Amino acid sequence: MPEPHPRGVFAGLATLDVIHRIDESPGRNEKVTAHAQFVAAGGPAANAAVTFAALGGEAILLTVLGSGPIAEAVTAELASVNVHVIDIAPDLVDTTPVSSVSVIASTGERSVVGGDAAAIIAPAPRPEELARVLADADVVLLDGHHPQLAIAVAAGASDAGVPSVLDAGRWKDVMPGVIDQVTDVVASADFRVPGASTSEETAARLVSDGSPIVILTAGAEPVRWWSAGTYGEVPVPTVDAVDTLGAGDVFHGAYAYALARGADIKQRIVFANEVAATRCATVGPRSWLRTIARIPLDQGDR
Repeated sequence: MPEPHPRGVFAGLATLDVIHRIDESPGRNEKVTAHAQFVAAGGPAANAAVTFAALGGEAILLTVLGSGPIAEAVTAELASVNVHVIDIAPDLVDTTPVSSVSVIASTGERSVVGGDAAAIIAPAPRPEELARVLADADVVLLDGHHPQLAIAVAAGASDAGVPSVLDAGRWKDVMPGVIDQVTDVVASADFRVPGASTSEETAARLVSDGSPIVILTAGAEPVRWWSAGTYGEVPVPTVDAVDTLGAGDVFHGAYAYALARGADIKQRIVFANEVAATRCATVGPRSWLRTIARIPLDQGDR
């Protein structure tokens, strides 16, 4: 029998990304011409949901878009890559953030100017709607944007016993109420808990405060993890990076997929590394999706 499709619920930010692939960043009062341009939905939770869906999962995105043409464009673009969007505040007007993204062709490095959820006051989802969405979920991922949404989803997942992943890119005021509820904290090298000066101090604090699983990513450096008194490192594949936009979000989406499929910690990280590396080796926000569907979850002992 074929493997069942895991169901993932993703809660957080969705944006409209306008992406320019260029040779070098423009100087002051300078214009440059892009080699290629793309328009796609972005944001940490949205990108993770896109990845999860491309791997064969059923992805549901809880976010705040509101009404207007930009919201409609984001919803339609995500639907085209099999992500079902639930807008918890559809009556808000013109709230969808827009990001301008530049990717340097020679290195794949990206620069982003855009909005996030800080200026959007959105309510928590209705309890009955949240219970319905979480009823058959195999995994939940949150990015900490839209605080009321993050708190409600984290608590709902904890109450329902659903494994949950926190995309901890940077510290936000909502983090204390979310970290205590999730099973897996996946933090970037830039993430710091208050009072910590290094990522190592941050991981130690999270572990001592009771986080069951803590994972630290650092670009091309090995991914480190802590769980139940154990520690491990997993190397990152070496690739010719041509486009790093959303690579961390892709890692999180692949990690959530592997968690939903019952993989152990090392398997999750190895798989997520391979998926994120594939994304970095491919130009454009969507051209890599078909490729990652062929990456096996069980890649042996690496």
